[in-house]
Amino acid sequence: MDLPVMPPVKPMLAKPAAKIPPGMHYEAKWDGYRAIVFRDGDEVEIGSRSANPLTRYFPELVEALRAHLPRRCVLDGEIVVAREGRLDFDALQQRVHPADSRVRLLARTTPASFVAFDVLALDDTALLDVPFADRREVLATALREAGPPVHLAPATTDVEVARQWFERFEGAGLDGVVAKRLTLPYRPDQRVMVKVKHERTADCVVAGVRHHKSGPVVGSLLLGLYDATGRLQHVGVCGAFSMARRRELMAELEPLRMADAAGHPWAAWRDEQAQASSRLPGGPSRWSGRKDLSWLPLRPERVCEVAYDHMQGDRFRHTAQFRRWRPDRAPEECTYAQLEEVATYDLSDALGG
Repeated sequence: MDLPVMPPVKPMLAKPAAKIPPGMHYEAKWDGYRAIVFRDGDEVEIGSRSANPLTRYFPELVEALRAHLPRRCVLDGEIVVAREGRLDFDALQQRVHPADSRVRLLARTTPASFVAFDVLALDDTALLDVPFADRREVLATALREAGPPVHLAPATTDVEVARQWFERFEGAGLDGVVAKRLTLPYRPDQRVMVKVKHERTADCVVAGVRHHKSGPVVGSLLLGLYDATGRLQHVGVCGAFSMARRRELMAELEPLRMADAAGHPWAAWRDEQAQASSRLPGGPSRWSGRKDLSWLPLRPERVCEVAYDHMQGDRFRHTAQFRRWRPDRAPEECTYAQLEEVATYDLSDALGG
């Protein structure tokens, strides 16, 4: 492979904002794996956000990229998996598997797509210092004849259209909106774009705590919601506390600590069958590797309000953010029924712009 921009390259990143800023270029924020694609003739390499190789996990996508991309190019985009008209991040996660036979099977049963939204190089020309508006024109021309599963990301410079996308596209599993300055050069690993994501709040039961890597202070709080059967399901964690706050929380929660997990709703967290049938914390996975996922059980008596962006199935897609304690709420009131339901929106309509 001999391209004007060579791997590894980390993608350009975005910083969060509360509102969609005016006067910029707007795209949907895709909920998938960020990927830099390098193609030089028959050679194709796919690098992750952290510049690790993803190529072997998406053989069907490699073939599609050979069929639809220019012979020599470097593109920035997102790998996604769609099922029943919306993005399915759980299905996408399953695609990264160590067994080649499993990779080949999943390539047939849950094939991936690539949504391109920037170009770093074309033919013998590096485009990193070219303004984004010009790069977008180059990208649109390069993908003019492309077809599924390779897509050009829909885009607009109309802030009102972007606001409509923000409201509608969530129903197809998208994350929000990304805004870029039209004069923006490509800056790998720098937060120079803007992302606006949905934020909602929920009242959750705090039923466990995981220590911080630095020692016996709070690393994260384990959150639960009651399902329709009255079972407390693990829905995620909240973290991102200052070190002083971690120590304060540990002291606040000390009276709730249980000597062991006996009698706790998640007492069976080490049992594989229980993990398969319920949402329990600490379950092993190929993502956690050797990471210590042990936790300290707490009597499920305290409620906190957290902010979250969206749900993936029956859990928070990302780490939730602690907002406040809710002493006015009883734990049994913390159910899935409080969560806002998002109107369905077909992904094909989102891709059609």
